[in-house]
Amino acid sequence: MNKVRIGSIGLGRLGDRHAENIAEKIPNAELIALCDVDADKLKRKAESLRVPHLFTDFDEMLECDDVDAVVIASPSGLHTEQIEKALEKGKHVFSEKPLGITVEQCKKAEEAVAHHPDRVFMLGFMRRFDPSYQYAKQKVDAGEIGKPILFRAYSQDPEKQIAGSIAFAAHSGGAFLDMAVHDIDLARWFLKSEPENVYAVGGCYAHEEFARYGDGDNVSCLMKFQNGAMGFLFAGRTAPHGYHIETEIVGTKGVLRIGSVPQKNIVEILDSHGVRRECCEDFLERFQNAYISEINEFADCILHNRKPEVTVYDGRRVVEIAGSCKQSFETGKLVEIQQG
Repeated sequence: MNKVRIGSIGLGRLGDRHAENIAEKIPNAELIALCDVDADKLKRKAESLRVPHLFTDFDEMLECDDVDAVVIASPSGLHTEQIEKALEKGKHVFSEKPLGITVEQCKKAEEAVAHHPDRVFMLGFMRRFDPSYQYAKQKVDAGEIGKPILFRAYSQDPEKQIAGSIAFAAHSGGAFLDMAVHDIDLARWFLKSEPENVYAVGGCYAHEEFARYGDGDNVSCLMKFQNGAMGFLFAGRTAPHGYHIETEIVGTKGVLRIGSVPQKNIVEILDSHGVRRECCEDFLERFQNAYISEINEFADCILHNRKPEVTVYDGRRVVEIAGSCKQSFETGKLVEIQQG
């Protein structure tokens, strides 16, 4: 096998980007099939990317012998079922986050992966593949900031996208699951430890629509990790300035900051408003290279018969931790996080 032949399901914003990347920017992969319930959108995308096989049914795509692996970018609630089905059909699987929307779903996915050790499974925690985060991780692992004692992360979506957030709120699982999963994963990755407990606060400061789902438009939490380190996470949906992802790792001998001033590029604009820098529009722009790198890694693992660093266990743990954050937010109490 010189190239991995991939069938991709889901043509939302991220699924659309994955399809384009596989077709045009992943040298060791080929986009052989596309699947989406919207037949018109499917046809247009397949024509533009010259994809030979089109499906509106996921089960039918799995029957296609030309498909070696699948990329799952469908709605979150479908991930677990589709992971199980694809593995049963002998396909390698890349799934977008979250692994599932409940811990029970995640455990089923974990069992399915365990039953198929000959297949590659990878979860889409793309920030691990961002060059800046990888550079920071190398410095932490080399001991350049001493012992990490605090992980702080901000994930803010722009206010101008609030209509989409409200429309998706019923199915998102809440801000901690929908937005903070990447920060939870990074905290575990950088601190090399699991959180013991969490206390979460927040509310609907600008948009009461989220309250009906036990959610907020801005939420935060403080975690204590097993190795004594601290974690602080903030997830907001009302940033006036744009998409803002910021991370800080404080150590006993130094501090690393990633994206502390969100910016599209290194251009400064001097005009009647003063001196300013523009922000990225959304996650697709900020992490465009990371999305390419993670699929490249997925295909490379298949071609060279090795397993990726990001595992199904990472997906399950993040959902468990996010669930504890949500429980603390809803009850206003400190919540002990289940271990294992």
